[in-house]
Amino acid sequence: MDFTIRKARKEDMPSVYKLINELAHFEKEPDAVEVTVEDLKNDGFGEHPAFHCFVAEANSKIEGIALIYNRYSTWKGKILHLEDLIVSQAMRGSGMGTALLDEVVKYGHSLGVKRINWEVIDWNEPAITFYEKKGANVMRDWDVVQLSEQAIKNYISKI
Repeated sequence: MDFTIRKARKEDMPSVYKLINELAHFEKEPDAVEVTVEDLKNDGFGEHPAFHCFVAEANSKIEGIALIYNRYSTWKGKILHLEDLIVSQAMRGSGMGTALLDEVVKYGHSLGVKRINWEVIDWNEPAITFYEKKGANVMRDWDVVQLSEQAIKNYISKI
C-alpha cells in the first residue's frame, strides 16, 4: 500500500491523538493518556512548539506518527528525542515504521544532532528487533526515571 510521510499540521491532531490512545492500549495503559487534542494543538504549534511531528498518511488517513523534540546532552551536545513512533495495527509490516524512522533520522541529521534517543518497552520484542536491525543500541542496563505530576507536587511541598 502506498503512503506518504509529511510534517503534521494542527488539523491532524485528532488523528495523532487517536494513535496515541491506540499505543496506550497496546502497552496495557489505556487510562494513562492525559494529554488532549487541544494540548497537542497548543503545544505543537505556534511561536515556540514543544514538539515536532511527522505523520504517515495512506488513503487520506493518518496511520502513523513520529513525535520528536530537541534535548541537550552534557556529554554530546544537541540531541533529538523520539517520544513515540506509532504505526496503526492495520499498517504494521507495511514499511511505514521504517519510513517514519528514516524521516526522523534525516531530520536529526539536518539539525546536526549528535544522538537520537528513545525508549522501548522491554516486552515489545518486535520493536526491539526492528530498532536493532536499524543500528540502534538498546541499552538494557539503564532504567528510565520519572517524576509524575503528583510526585512533582509532593516534591515541591517538601522543599
